[in-house]
Amino acid sequence: MTSPQPPIDPATARVEREWKQPSSLIGCRFDPTGRFLFASAQDSTICRYDLLTGTQTTLAGHASWVRGMAFAPTVPFAAAAVAAAGRTRAGFLATAGGAGATLPAPRPHPLTLVSADYHGRLLWWHADAESPKPFRDVTAHDGWIRAVAISPDGKLVATCGNDHLVKLWSAADGSHVRTLSGHTCHVYNVAFHPGGGRLASADLKGVVKDWDLATGACVRDLDAKVLHKYDGGFRADIGGARGMAFDATGLRLACCGITDVSNAFAGVGNPLVVVTDWAGGKPRLLKPKDAFQGTAWGVAFHPAGHVVAVGGGSGGKVWFWKGDETVSSHVVNLPASGRDLALHPSGDRFAVALASGAVQVYTLAAPAKSRGKLIAV
Repeated sequence: MTSPQPPIDPATARVEREWKQPSSLIGCRFDPTGRFLFASAQDSTICRYDLLTGTQTTLAGHASWVRGMAFAPTVPFAAAAVAAAGRTRAGFLATAGGAGATLPAPRPHPLTLVSADYHGRLLWWHADAESPKPFRDVTAHDGWIRAVAISPDGKLVATCGNDHLVKLWSAADGSHVRTLSGHTCHVYNVAFHPGGGRLASADLKGVVKDWDLATGACVRDLDAKVLHKYDGGFRADIGGARGMAFDATGLRLACCGITDVSNAFAGVGNPLVVVTDWAGGKPRLLKPKDAFQGTAWGVAFHPAGHVVAVGGGSGGKVWFWKGDETVSSHVVNLPASGRDLALHPSGDRFAVALASGAVQVYTLAAPAKSRGKLIAV
């Protein structure tokens, strides 16, 4: 059994690392061992940042924006592997932080990145390589792929897009496994249930479908329609689950986006997180404590009992809700609009992708007092 996650204090959150590039960022993800942070940009590239060495590597291969990124492990990433990676990181930092340190950074664990773009292409990468190149290219959807997810056993890749479809692919060879039809509009997000037998997908109009992976049947529809608005003045729909995640137990599903829209063209509305009880289907609405105009773009469940979301619009924010709170109890102010959020596997840090082109890693650990400065990782 794994030990419970120690409590965190969101008030201790502070920037630990920052990398910048000229193009606005769209998404970010930590790899399963927590050594690398990957961020996608509007110049159609993905950047890999090494938290051990600080080096930045560009992955070029897409011809359009990338929003969906997920990892299909080449070798199993059990909790022990993540813990071992943490010990390796700590040992490397302790040695590298001393005078005259000469040890090279340890070799990364093998891992495969699967990324999806707005031209409907799905690419596979050896993400641990010194200079990653795509080794598989699949035309997966007609038009934008909005999101990609990997099943808990690493065998299936799920994608969704503007063609109203959800599709399943073999992570091993990229072959098509099944198409899930039933949405009547753009499908914005997909997430595998931690139990492995079900898949959730959410569309522009806030309809969340629960799919049985064994049969391909839609078992039920869940309601997140508060994340949608039809603006009669502009004759346009706005909404969708911009971020979606299950908690580790599979008991709760979170979707985030925009609500109370008064102007669809300008995206004027308020961020909202909808947390649904997976068994009963009852939704709970989580709102920021203070007024904010914009959209919630990413959401995650922290294992210490917090829901965390990032937003962008009139600036950028990261909100924390603890336990059964429906109004945020803490907020982190960002220097620009937040486009995505990623939690580190260890739970002691999180990353945000910013519209300014910066990606920031925040630590939730108490400040290090040795040598009178923060330890950067």
